[in-house]
Amino acid sequence: MNGQGVMSGQTDAKRVRRAWYLYDAGNSAYAAVVLLAIYATYFKDAVVGGALGSFYWGIAVTTATAIVAVMAPILGTVADVSGNKKRLLLIFTTMACVFTASLFLVTEGAIVLGMVLFILAEVGYRSGQVFYNAFLPEIAAPDEMGRVSGNGWAVGSAGGVLCLLLVLAAVMAIGGSWVVRGSLVFTALYFAVFTLPFFRRVQEKAARQTLPRGRELFVLPFKRIGQTIRAARDHKEFGKFLLAFLIYNEGILMTLSFGAILGMTLFGLEQQQVIIFMIVVQIASIPGAYVPGLMTGRIGVRNTLLLSLVGMVAAVLWLFFAQSTIAFYLIGALAGYTLTALQSVSRATVGMLAPEGRSAEFYGFFAVAGRTSSAVGPAIFGAIVFHVARSLERSGKTQLLAEKIAHRYALFAIIGFLVIGGIVLLTVSRNAGRAKA
Repeated sequence: MNGQGVMSGQTDAKRVRRAWYLYDAGNSAYAAVVLLAIYATYFKDAVVGGALGSFYWGIAVTTATAIVAVMAPILGTVADVSGNKKRLLLIFTTMACVFTASLFLVTEGAIVLGMVLFILAEVGYRSGQVFYNAFLPEIAAPDEMGRVSGNGWAVGSAGGVLCLLLVLAAVMAIGGSWVVRGSLVFTALYFAVFTLPFFRRVQEKAARQTLPRGRELFVLPFKRIGQTIRAARDHKEFGKFLLAFLIYNEGILMTLSFGAILGMTLFGLEQQQVIIFMIVVQIASIPGAYVPGLMTGRIGVRNTLLLSLVGMVAAVLWLFFAQSTIAFYLIGALAGYTLTALQSVSRATVGMLAPEGRSAEFYGFFAVAGRTSSAVGPAIFGAIVFHVARSLERSGKTQLLAEKIAHRYALFAIIGFLVIGGIVLLTVSRNAGRAKA
């Protein structure tokens, strides 16, 4: 190949990566607005109210992630065999955007509607991540995955910040529940626009195979899942990493699901302050995505993840004792950095350790670990809050004080999963992730 051809190939590769990064910008806007800053608190306080709001929110998150836990390995297998990752990503991205916009219809007291529409949006968002992540091995060499994954997360965090800034401007200028609900429609459009470069520029490299029909088509995913489980056993470092991730991801998803709710409940933050807090978290996420991606090539993924877990435990412990709004903002910065580091490096690790040609399948299996854990974590947190608050109210505490105390004690569930996940991670070889398994 001549010099011009090499340069053209490098330019095309950069364009493809930029398109992949931009999808993360839209994806992160959904997470920032729906999961973190706006809808979670709106549902908890305006739609439901009180400790029961935290309980129902945990149930909604749990239901959505349980559905994805069942679907992910089957869809991942079909995508690998048929070469249809991109088509399935388009379907679930569309689903996420449509039902995110439909959250505008959720008004005060519409608990069932609020849960159902959120669950559908969340299923689209989480299922899409399985196929989006599975493109990483197709756009980056094994020794580049940590850096490329980190870059993607950094661009995604920047996209989340931009969306939150635009929403904050509307909330400050106009205010009211109509603007809060309207921000969800805006977020859906924002998400859709940022995905367009991906669907225009990124081409799937996996060869398409003819799918079997009838009973064989139904049995195929389960056969491949069995092969994946056996492969995980053969690739012992991947299996141990997956178990560690299964545990510490519990703490990650609990923190993300209840971060804004904790701010409103423990520190009395208003909607504008919650948005500003989430902007702080998103800004801190940018170096949290980029710096650990560089560290993986020097100290390995295991040590990078362990350092991030230590930082996350410190943030949650600090939150338990914190009494001021300023402290909460600083905790958010630390948590934003460490949470993003954990997620970005974990995503890259799967691509490093998955056998060639089976990326979507292993990412699907990885998604099962993540969704299985998060399918119980938020429910556990919400249940602790609800039952502890009720017990405290019966002992004479006011409803507001009981709710605050209950949310603080629920933090120890997060710490427990982070610590146990870190202990399991210590069994993974310190060299894991330095080269493709």
